[in-house]
Amino acid sequence: MAGRKVAGALDALTKGKGAIVSGVGALAVVWLLGIAAKGPASVNQPAASSIAALAQGAAPAATPLTDKSGAFSPDQVKALHGIIKDYLLANPEIFAEISQALEKKQAAEQAAKAEKFLADNKPRVFAMNGDVVVGNPKGDVTVVEFFDYNCGWCKRAVDDIVKLTKADPRVRVVLKEYPIFGGPPSVVAAKAALASVKQGKYWEFHTALMREKQVTEQNVFTVAQKVGLDVNRLKTDMADKKLDAVIQQNIEVGQGLGMEGTPAFVIDSRVNVGYVPAEGMQQMLAEIRKTGCKMC
Repeated sequence: MAGRKVAGALDALTKGKGAIVSGVGALAVVWLLGIAAKGPASVNQPAASSIAALAQGAAPAATPLTDKSGAFSPDQVKALHGIIKDYLLANPEIFAEISQALEKKQAAEQAAKAEKFLADNKPRVFAMNGDVVVGNPKGDVTVVEFFDYNCGWCKRAVDDIVKLTKADPRVRVVLKEYPIFGGPPSVVAAKAALASVKQGKYWEFHTALMREKQVTEQNVFTVAQKVGLDVNRLKTDMADKKLDAVIQQNIEVGQGLGMEGTPAFVIDSRVNVGYVPAEGMQQMLAEIRKTGCKMC
């Protein structure tokens, strides 16, 4: 009996009027996929009748979808596989719809997780010991940038940070060393940059490293010398384990915020993974000042 009801549903879906409403087709395919994945398992007879009715343009009966009885035979399961395959080949756009829905759901989930992480870790994000601050140290809104010296888009973003701090005297910018791409050379550059703070040359060194097409373990010190750093002292200061702790904290914070790439920016409660031009940051700052800060 179950097999006949499902056969009726399938016949309505595949032969009915020569066309299937995508929503009905998607419902049917999801239902059939669930059945086919279980093999000759129990089948929901009311569901089969409901799908058949939908395919014919009629309203389905208001019957519960939890009662299970009957089972597909191996031949029916095999036929189902073929029907499902034919449906998906004829309606491949369903995969795009599913993918888009999944991406939207995952983005919403990640945004919620990031916002919670920000609320639970506000000091680590906006005012961690060892952070380098440019712009106005007492600014009303904070922009946090995570970067890697071997990231091409980070090299482009340095000009946007310069532009932003010149255009907005009220913005506070926190720079977080986040060496996740370039391997050991990026780690060496990050430690060297942090060590340069003791000589008061961080910003000059930071921007000079960003101007390099590629940062290596060798040219880090060549660049350091060019900007007037005492290289021997720099190397000594780089041995400070506190610098390793700062970088590790940055990586933990970045991962907690779901940052799998650089550059990445936190502006109040907004987490933006990817390049954001100065104009885009200015627009977000204006909106935040208008509505009020949640985190900054």
